[in-house]
Amino acid sequence: MNKINWKIRFTKKNKAFVTRVFVAVFIPILTYYGLKVNDITSWNVLFDLMAKAFSNPFILVMSIFNFINIIPDPTTSGFGDSEQALGYDTVKDDKDKENTEKQTETEKGE
Repeated sequence: MNKINWKIRFTKKNKAFVTRVFVAVFIPILTYYGLKVNDITSWNVLFDLMAKAFSNPFILVMSIFNFINIIPDPTTSGFGDSEQALGYDTVKDDKDKENTEKQTETEKGE
């Protein structure tokens, strides 16, 4: 797991990854206890639920497996990030993607 660009994964610009982590960890807890998101009506309810989840080995292991399952980049082989992704300092936005695609098309045409 040392060949993963963690600083890019957990940034404000990478809301998709942060959301996937939240869902991967929190939804199994809600499902196991038969709850819905709207059942979490106070901080006490949330903290009690998390305490129950962390004291339950099954839920803890399932949450860890779910977290590990979203780490690999499906566009690369293996578990780590590509050399290109390891070099990123910021998350690419749509304009960056368009410029990269145009540059790739130009290079193919040459």
